[in-house]
Amino acid sequence: MGDRLWGPTPPGALRHVLVHLLTPLLMCLGMGLAYLGAFATPEPHHMPVAVVGAGPEAKVLAQTLHDKAGDGLDVRTVANRAAAVDDLKSRAVSGAYVMDGRSPELLVATAGSDTSASAVEKVFTKVADAQGTPLKVTDVTRPASGDPTGQGIFFLLVALSIGSYASVAVLGAAGSVLPMRVRALLVAGTSFVVSLIGAAFAGPVFHLVDQHMWGVWAMSWLYSAGILFIGVGLHTFLKRWTTLGLMVLFVMLNFTSSGGIFRPELQNGFFGALHAFWNGSGFVEGVRDLVYFGGHDLARNVWILAAWLAAGLVLMAVAGLTERRRNAIAVTAGPVTAAPATAAPAEGESEEEMEEAVGV
Repeated sequence: MGDRLWGPTPPGALRHVLVHLLTPLLMCLGMGLAYLGAFATPEPHHMPVAVVGAGPEAKVLAQTLHDKAGDGLDVRTVANRAAAVDDLKSRAVSGAYVMDGRSPELLVATAGSDTSASAVEKVFTKVADAQGTPLKVTDVTRPASGDPTGQGIFFLLVALSIGSYASVAVLGAAGSVLPMRVRALLVAGTSFVVSLIGAAFAGPVFHLVDQHMWGVWAMSWLYSAGILFIGVGLHTFLKRWTTLGLMVLFVMLNFTSSGGIFRPELQNGFFGALHAFWNGSGFVEGVRDLVYFGGHDLARNVWILAAWLAAGLVLMAVAGLTERRRNAIAVTAGPVTAAPATAAPAEGESEEEMEEAVGV
């Protein structure tokens, strides 16, 4: 027993363990930087709000708010309450303050972002308190009954993401012996299954949305397929580092910039900029636009998802050409006799890679 505990270390075993430890340690570092950088100190940055009124009093209040908030608020005036509601439903503003000496009203749309609505309410509660009047808050677009905070779509994004990038480890590692065209068919089938699971969660299981289920399913498929095609394509080049690469792309940068918890007006410029074109924001905002806002900006978000899918198809095609060239070089170099035992480490590496990916 003592010999087993204190005997000599097999050659290369310690280095093998230390190399594999790099992945979880880098994940820890990356997740901390991403999540704390994106979520730790939410503050308004150019948050669009409106003051309702056409007279000088409304203009004075708007200018006062702008002067006090600096870059925190972008304040505009709108002529009447109906125009303010239209701006909220087109997602042009995060809140609108209807001036009234006895009962001022704040209009919000929590289906667009509950946290943004809360931030706006804090701003205008102070305005009403300064006037000595209670503030009435009216929600013009509420989320579905099964998603009272409006953040269920974000957690649906998390489920779709994990199902997609964890499947990459299987299709990329264990499936590497298959021709690229077969892997492409498996990617299409896997993304279809993942999207069906996502649609079931969104509809009959948790009732996160109560309409446009086919559209939600279609965006789920576009999102999942984009991740899978990109991931399997990257595996040709990154091998066992694919898991870390996908975590960076589709967790660290993706979840934090999606707008599912905080929209870009409550984040710093880096994550706000990513929100404009990252695939997670395309899914979250696309579902919101479809289900709650009459498809106002839906086409743009669908194009974002389609662009990521197109990038994945191109990457997978390049990976296929690269593998074909590698195989041609290997054939030209001539056959190499290898002991049967050499197959075991390769299989072990595939198993380790799949366990790392699925265990995250």
